[in-house]
Amino acid sequence: MSTRNGVKSSRELVLDEIRDAEKFVLTTHEHPDGDALGSLAAMQHVLDAMGKDAVSFMCALELPLPYEYRFLELPKLVTSVPADVEDRTVIFLDCGNVDRNPVEALKDAARILNIDHHHDNTRFGTVDHVVADASCTAEIIWDLMTGLELEITQPIAEALYVGLVTDTGRFMYENTGAAAHLMAADLIGAGIDVHAIYRRLYEGVPYGKLELLARGLGAVERYDGGLLTLTHLTREDYAATGAEESFSEGVVDHLRAVQGTAVAGLVRDLLSDGAPTRRKVSLRATDDRVDVSRIARAQGGGGHRRAAGFSTDLEFPELVAFLRAQLAEQL
Repeated sequence: MSTRNGVKSSRELVLDEIRDAEKFVLTTHEHPDGDALGSLAAMQHVLDAMGKDAVSFMCALELPLPYEYRFLELPKLVTSVPADVEDRTVIFLDCGNVDRNPVEALKDAARILNIDHHHDNTRFGTVDHVVADASCTAEIIWDLMTGLELEITQPIAEALYVGLVTDTGRFMYENTGAAAHLMAADLIGAGIDVHAIYRRLYEGVPYGKLELLARGLGAVERYDGGLLTLTHLTREDYAATGAEESFSEGVVDHLRAVQGTAVAGLVRDLLSDGAPTRRKVSLRATDDRVDVSRIARAQGGGGHRRAAGFSTDLEFPELVAFLRAQLAEQL
């Protein structure tokens, strides 16, 4: 990421933009996960520490956040695009495709910084700082803080750790490199309470989430000799359990652990979408035989080789046929 032959790296270009610009809007993708929210919160704290005029934007439909993330400090969060957005630099965080953010005013900004770690990022920014071998977007922000020579405060450390621990699957996923552990050590040195963060993220589970998981596990179907392990959560499942939409998080990981599975998938009806037939598909690959981001891109989605997703209007039987065909094509 260093300067070569007088040409600045994307890291240096982003650092220059952050230092030189005075007004910012921060945003991320729809249905933000731990890395998206942790990166958003951390970057807001960073810009505040630098004395910048910055706000963080999320659509009102995203609030309240999933219960496990409500402890995060999200200062200067707004649900309306600032009237002077054309005068602000927009920073997209953890957003592999600009269409994963539904707000046109942000996508049409004059200056866009695209900071992300998805290998299939569509490079939509004025400056694209995409580090595909980073474990998470939070790791990239941690690195940028070194370039900015900023102290890691407690709120920044907590936010970065949330991004790190969730996107690495508690340091178990294949994207967990040496830098992830060095980052964790640095954040622990800054004074975070690892156990307290773990409890907030993974314990205190609402009973409705347990009931939803039971329904998901009870609806598992396997195809092609078990290579594809799939389940479907319907609107009726959510209504019967009183579960929030975010309670489906983690269901697909139980499927991925099943012996013989190459790809695990969760198909869930979208409750917050206006179209009653709209569904979200979350895919997980167990090894390098299948690139699930390639499957997701075929439906307008994206992600990582082993974790990806997309939204669709396909009925469940059509989705099964599509996924089986895609799986057969890669195996």
